Amino acid sequence: MYYEILAVLFALSGFFMKFSDDAYDVSNNKQYAAIIGIFCAITSAIATVINVGAAYIFIGILIGNLIAFKVDGVHHVITLVLFIIFVIIGGIPSLSIAVLLICILSALTDEIGHEWVPKKISNKYVNLFFEYRFTMKVVIFLLAIFGAFSIWVFVCFLLFEIAYEFAGICYEKIH
Repeated sequence: MYYEILAVLFALSGFFMKFSDDAYDVSNNKQYAAIIGIFCAITSAIATVINVGAAYIFIGILIGNLIAFKVDGVHHVITLVLFIIFVIIGGIPSLSIAVLLICILSALTDEIGHEWVPKKISNKYVNLFFEYRFTMKVVIFLLAIFGAFSIWVFVCFLLFEIAYEFAGICYEKIH
């Protein structure tokens, strides 16, 4: 039952993250983006508090996006602040700095690669790799294989990614 709950939290977090971004970026609806961002903060913070693998992933994404200057809207700031508050209240699992740095660097690589690679490289496979942010997927898989956390955390992360893409499709259809 534990990993089923974690899977739902990851999927909801991915869905809310993309839906909030699209509400802000596509429709310029700051209020709606902020409300959906609150749900993203809640789901990702709960996952972070209850599972060390989720903590590595969500904190890695957060810090990677901060470093890449991708926290670029009021919805991001509200989500960030609430996430931090919820995680401080709930408590962060004990983390390895090395594993956290690996997650941060993979998230940062994905964010920079997503923006930069299509402008500079014409190889369609390399572009697809960064369009769908595969660096972190590969890194999370390897960390699970080498025992940093359960392989089920990798499966949950894939659900996050699938839900993220699904939210983009849903948003496109209704707006």
